[in-house]
Amino acid sequence: MTVTGNILFSGVGGQGILLASEITAYALLEAGYDAKKSEVHGMAQRGGSVTAQLRYGNKVYSPLIEPGKADLLVAFELMEAPRYLPYLHAGSRVIVNTQKILPPSVATGMTSYPEDLLAAVRACDIHVVEIDAFALAREAGEVKAANVVMVGALSHFLPVDAAACESIINTRVPERFREVNMKAFAAGRAAGA
Repeated sequence: MTVTGNILFSGVGGQGILLASEITAYALLEAGYDAKKSEVHGMAQRGGSVTAQLRYGNKVYSPLIEPGKADLLVAFELMEAPRYLPYLHAGSRVIVNTQKILPPSVATGMTSYPEDLLAAVRACDIHVVEIDAFALAREAGEVKAANVVMVGALSHFLPVDAAACESIINTRVPERFREVNMKAFAAGRAAGA
């Protein structure tokens, strides 16, 4: 059986998008899939957009996802879900962190944060899973682990079992952060069920 998938990770600099995509890619590799990923850091240091594209399957030649071909979008901030709508197709799934990170124009009062951002996504026959990753990470003991909460939710839609992701967390995350990240993964997995 041929299994392929295209996952787009999007967010704001500092949210841990790169670690989340790395855990996902290595879990897929450990499960025997070919996986390729690409990252765009942009203005990450100034809170700008960060994306990672991950493609997996029996054999993958490029990490880049064409518009309309992403099966999954993992949006680490609410506004990131509609921003990458052109990459999705009817039947895609979006896992979105409901956290709002205000861009400078909103923070200074020049504009307002758009309302009902997910309506346009849902109108395209796209399944949306909303996760309050920030709150779940705080409950796990570290708000910076919101990225691993998102991986936990994502794990339901991967052709690997949870143990593969947990194994990668145990090997890729520094020891002093492992326990909190394992709790964050479990919380995200429960929320995404």
